Amino acid sequence: MAAVDLNTVRSIIEGRLATELALPPSIPVVFHNMPDNPTARSSWVQCLVQFGGNQYLSQGLTARGSTKVIGVLLCNIFTPKGVGPGANYAIGKRIRDLYNRAIVSGVFFDAADGPAVVDSPQPEPFFQTRVSVAFEFIEDF
Repeated sequence: MAAVDLNTVRSIIEGRLATELALPPSIPVVFHNMPDNPTARSSWVQCLVQFGGNQYLSQGLTARGSTKVIGVLLCNIFTPKGVGPGANYAIGKRIRDLYNRAIVSGVFFDAADGPAVVDSPQPEPFFQTRVSVAFEFIEDF
């Protein structure tokens, strides 16, 4: 069996978020390597999928083996500054509910963290929080 295609895993994660945030009230989503041109007084989400460390699940095997691939989903939530955190936290809850301890197409999501306030939002002038969710999947060789 071949190694897992990381673009397949990324598509599973990003597709889930894009589908959810297309529902009313819809929120624009920006992914890695996409231009973001936010409009002041608007809300939007930046979705970043990062692959991290791996762990051997079987050792000493040259023909067959399994590896646990670990990553993290970072969702930066941007809402208008100066109107309170309510809208931002409502979006954060939607994201948490979407991934929190879920198993989707062989991708296992841990408990979601956040939304945590980001002290120096980039770009300005937005109120920014971040929801992060560790994930893992098994890669068989």
